[in-house]
Amino acid sequence: IDKYEVTNALYKACVGEGFCGPPQENGSYERVHYYDNSEFDNYPVISVDWNQANAYCEWRGTQLPTEAQWEKAARGTDGRTYPWGEGPDCSKANYNGCQSDTAVVGGYESGISPYGLYDMAGNVWEWVADWYSDTYYQSSLLSNPLGPESGELKLKSLRGGSWAKDEISLRSAHRGWLAANLWSNLVGFRCARTP
Repeated sequence: IDKYEVTNALYKACVGEGFCGPPQENGSYERVHYYDNSEFDNYPVISVDWNQANAYCEWRGTQLPTEAQWEKAARGTDGRTYPWGEGPDCSKANYNGCQSDTAVVGGYESGISPYGLYDMAGNVWEWVADWYSDTYYQSSLLSNPLGPESGELKLKSLRGGSWAKDEISLRSAHRGWLAANLWSNLVGFRCARTP
């Protein structure tokens, strides 16, 4: 799984090659010029729907991680609540008013996961491969479940919380959702490669 969230600069390369469509909106929550401003090249790309995120990962020869892959990458094998362990604060993640918009990718050294991954909590929600289902994990495989074959209301799962959400949404096991064809300035993504 990627060490960092996909940045504006990385996503622009895919757009430049004609494989990806540009984000649905150029600005971020407080910034009118975000995607098209080189000052924010190392900030997470936002305002892309699930299909755009999936296309980018395919362009790279990867895929969006499953929820199970994402969660293990975020919390490790010891069942920690947050990627770094316990007790969130503004030195570990961008959430709940720590900043009033997205932050530079990889800026929270004390918030890395057990596998050395950055921003697995806060900054932006992250698209994952799975369709969303409230009940799937009540009857799924215990080892590496691949997610349901279809989704409720065409919803795709989100993980990690965002800069605008509270500490509950930062928990590594917390799940969010959004329709696959919708986008938000709170949502980005990272890719994974299955060996």
